[in-house]
Amino acid sequence: QTSAGVNITASHNPKDYNGYKVYWEDGGQIPPQLAKLIVAKVTNQDWTAQPLGLEEAKAKGLLETVGEQVDRAYFEQIKKQLLFPELAKIFGRDFKIVFTPLHGTGGRPVLSLLKEIGFTSVNIVSEQAEPDPEFPTVLSPNPEDPAAFELALQYAQDKQADIILATDPDADRLGLYAKDQNGEFRRFTGNQIGVLLEYYLLSQKKKAGCLAENSVIVKTVASTDLGEAIATDFGAQTLNVLVGFKYIGEQIKIMEQNRSGVYVFGFEESHGYLAGTYARDKDAVQAAALLAEAALYYRTKEGLTLPEVLEKIFKNYGYYLDEQIAVTLKGKEGKEKIAAVMDLLRRQKKDSLAGIPIKSIDDFQTGQKLHIQENRTSSIDLPRENVLRFSFMGGGFVMARPSGTEPKIRFYFCVKGDSYEQTAELLELVKKDFFIDIPLLEAGI
Repeated sequence: QTSAGVNITASHNPKDYNGYKVYWEDGGQIPPQLAKLIVAKVTNQDWTAQPLGLEEAKAKGLLETVGEQVDRAYFEQIKKQLLFPELAKIFGRDFKIVFTPLHGTGGRPVLSLLKEIGFTSVNIVSEQAEPDPEFPTVLSPNPEDPAAFELALQYAQDKQADIILATDPDADRLGLYAKDQNGEFRRFTGNQIGVLLEYYLLSQKKKAGCLAENSVIVKTVASTDLGEAIATDFGAQTLNVLVGFKYIGEQIKIMEQNRSGVYVFGFEESHGYLAGTYARDKDAVQAAALLAEAALYYRTKEGLTLPEVLEKIFKNYGYYLDEQIAVTLKGKEGKEKIAAVMDLLRRQKKDSLAGIPIKSIDDFQTGQKLHIQENRTSSIDLPRENVLRFSFMGGGFVMARPSGTEPKIRFYFCVKGDSYEQTAELLELVKKDFFIDIPLLEAGI
């Protein structure tokens, strides 16, 4: 067992980015309070001290290269999350998948695992198969971005694939296109993948009689309210945490320590997913296997494509559509504008948008929830962060959140309606009504 871990990666960002992810002994990314302690320790280090050399570390047994046994243990943990392991063994060869690791690390583990569990008709996008820090075929190797699927879609048409899977370079985010009943490929948003996997896990566990009474779904406050509606229907609790999968991983640890619930699944709208508790961070390798199994299950057992399953979910719980808008405001002036926008939103205290009543306003910076109808406040039991969330009566929300790493402010929209067309129209009206009172952003939107 290690004390900590480090992952140096551009993640899903363009090639000129670099990142340094730090993991603690439980396998989760470090939360803010621990990060502050580490920064304080690093700041007080003797900078003239010489670091331990590579050969000396090997000689002292402090450095070990990860071997095949770790891969095997990892794959076995993932396979424990599958609900119908025999299904792909029987029908997997006839289910066609196109997969791209987008020049990252996902190629070997995803391809190996899919074939091992029975999906033998997997075609990898050869131009994007090998790790390459230049990401030469895409502007951004981000499975959230439809442009990243351009080559994969060409492969899928040629190979007559059923689904397309894409992982980002450090293989923790997963993107999906799936063929509908008309043979057209449909893109799934991060939220739609999340609710699809959640519905699959909860419905099948319930049917099999193995869904614990105190089951818990964990999602971020930026993720669709549809996740909570599904969880409630199956008798599961929903925990909403701040943006960042580290907070989902943190809840797994808390549940295990306090025995306060049984974690089933966690997701965030930015294409991060995790079933089970063997890990504490989003895992696209696992999500790829689980999504392939779900797609095969619905095709063989219910005669449905994944877009048809999503439509079934919408008909059961309401049509939820989501959109994220990021506005870039650079420099000192941009920083001041972002602060002014957040201040304006706090002072406005909107009570409706596009005719939809606002139920409550969560101010995560003050830790206060304003209940509009009752004209009262209550406390929010989450870490302080400069985020505002306006929750609608009946489901849906608008959220404003300045980026902590880029000169951007992000706006998240989630709207619920009775049909796709009506909800899409409502989403446009909500956006228009929200931005009309924020003249500071006119140039950026």
